[in-house]
Amino acid sequence: MRTGEMAQQVGLAPETLRYYERLGLLPSPARNGGRYRVYADEDAERLRLLVGLRQLDLPLAAAAKLATMCADGRCSEVSDELRAAIPAERSKVRRRIRELRHVDDRLALLERELQAGQRPRDLIHLEPRKEDV
Repeated sequence: MRTGEMAQQVGLAPETLRYYERLGLLPSPARNGGRYRVYADEDAERLRLLVGLRQLDLPLAAAAKLATMCADGRCSEVSDELRAAIPAERSKVRRRIRELRHVDDRLALLERELQAGQRPRDLIHLEPRKEDV
């Protein structure tokens, strides 16, 4: 299948697919007589895994490494690595959720006070980050 078909099948923009290829995260596909990239079913499976891992917020390099391992027939090692990585990743997600809730609380307060006629300059101030305190 060609780039556009492959990208659509896995839910990426064609530019993203070509970007992943340029970074070396995917092997260079074969080219047909018209010099168009032609991807095999194995390429689609590898890319689906990479995209799925990225949707779990794994860093691009880590997702690509795991997708490559699985494409090389080492899926059981991928499972082992994922089992080991999941607790730390979930901890990061929970921290981000707390941070986003704090931002949402600040925005809600700002919204209420602006609606009450307060001036933004009096309401917006820097808060020390928790790690700085």
